[in-house]
Amino acid sequence: MGFLTKRAFLVILYHTHSNFMRRIGLISDTHSHFHPEIPNIFEACDEIWHAGDFGHIRVAHDLTALKPLRGVYGNIDGQEIRQQFPRFLRFQCEHVDVLITHIGGYPGNYAPGVKEMLRIKAPDLFISGHSHILKVIKDKKFGVLHMNPGAAGRTGLHKVITMLRFTIDQKRIKDLDIVEFSR
Repeated sequence: MGFLTKRAFLVILYHTHSNFMRRIGLISDTHSHFHPEIPNIFEACDEIWHAGDFGHIRVAHDLTALKPLRGVYGNIDGQEIRQQFPRFLRFQCEHVDVLITHIGGYPGNYAPGVKEMLRIKAPDLFISGHSHILKVIKDKKFGVLHMNPGAAGRTGLHKVITMLRFTIDQKRIKDLDIVEFSR
């Protein structure tokens, strides 16, 4: 490969290849807990997205050590996390418009302000956390797929630790996996 490292070659290949798919690991509400299986769970993922309530900046650092991380702060997160992560994060992944926030609600019961954002310009994928309840729902009114990965921490009423993995292929969201562990 000459002077290119394998990683640099793959980055160039990614930017020139139009059919690249991205495997996403989605997590939320870790509440300072980094489950020991996370490295295995997200090993085949290209990115990790965190929907808030990291709990401690160490969780963000541990996730970033595994894969590129995108995330938002949650209601329990302190200033150190709020300085690094926004309340709302909107971006393109492949050809999918993504919006992430921590307290977002769900179809038919959106949090204040979120419904207005969806009304102005609905994303293709809306992700939130906070409820500790895993949900994947298609909102037919706004044409949005809503995902909440549940909770990956040990704090809260949930009895099962949950996370999601899925693939974004051009405009399609596919290959959804639910990861569960008992608390």
